[in-house]
Amino acid sequence: MTDMEELIRLLKHIDTEQVNPNTVDIDRLSPIEIAKKINAEDKIVADVVELALEPISRAAEIYAETLRRGGRVFYIGAGTSGRLGVLDAAECPPTFGTDPDQIIGLISGGYATLVLSMEGVEDDCAAAVSDLKERDLKNADFLIGLAASSRTPYTLAGLEYARSIGCKTALIACNRNVKLDTMPDIMIELPVGPEAITGSTRMKSGTVQKMTLNMISTTAMVLLGKTYGNLMIDLQSRSDKLAARSRQILMELLEIDLDVAEELLNRSDGSVKLAIAMHWLKCDADEAQNRLSDADGFLSRLGS
Repeated sequence: MTDMEELIRLLKHIDTEQVNPNTVDIDRLSPIEIAKKINAEDKIVADVVELALEPISRAAEIYAETLRRGGRVFYIGAGTSGRLGVLDAAECPPTFGTDPDQIIGLISGGYATLVLSMEGVEDDCAAAVSDLKERDLKNADFLIGLAASSRTPYTLAGLEYARSIGCKTALIACNRNVKLDTMPDIMIELPVGPEAITGSTRMKSGTVQKMTLNMISTTAMVLLGKTYGNLMIDLQSRSDKLAARSRQILMELLEIDLDVAEELLNRSDGSVKLAIAMHWLKCDADEAQNRLSDADGFLSRLGS
């Protein structure tokens, strides 16, 4: 059997490569009917995520513990999956005040493939190992692989290398009963079934991966004290909107006016969390930071 014949045989058994019986007539429908068909398929996604909450929460726990101990979190994937990993990594610094070097997204073919797809790069196993070695992956880090089909060579090679050096690993895949030569520590199976357009894993598969990454990283950040209640207290004011949100949080939570909020942010070097601690504890920034450190960064452990 040739390599191509073997790959075709493999694809026959992958859910995301099957023909969806619900959409076989999609090319004969009106725009509103097409939209309804796609919407009906998308409704499946949240239920699929619900069935995977246990491994998702375990991944979030490892994620948080990795950052707490000074390790880093890596996402690795190809195509849409890789782009989603890079996106989640990019969104953490402004939302939760993380260091950009703490959470890193790797995509096959490099960042150029974020905006222009490149053929064949997902099959380059050596590139995955090279990319991880270039960033000095260590056993204290946590690698999350993303592969809608569960077979992407670039992603699986990265996971295998990470496992070989003792790194914790997870794999997010959009199929069921995934069997690999080297299994990750956490297997997150998200079987959304055949896509509305056969094999177009940018659709339900992309949506379910995005939802899952949001859940993992957000849960981890809550576990690290990056929120107070559901307020983003470690956000970075990198835009007018985020600057306004910082002030709004202080004004509403502390029941103060804009001038006082501005003064607190000036004294806290723009840190909303530190500004709140200073106001509650009636102290300067250094003492507030020490008290926060004693509370593992959790405002809720300071009392008000």
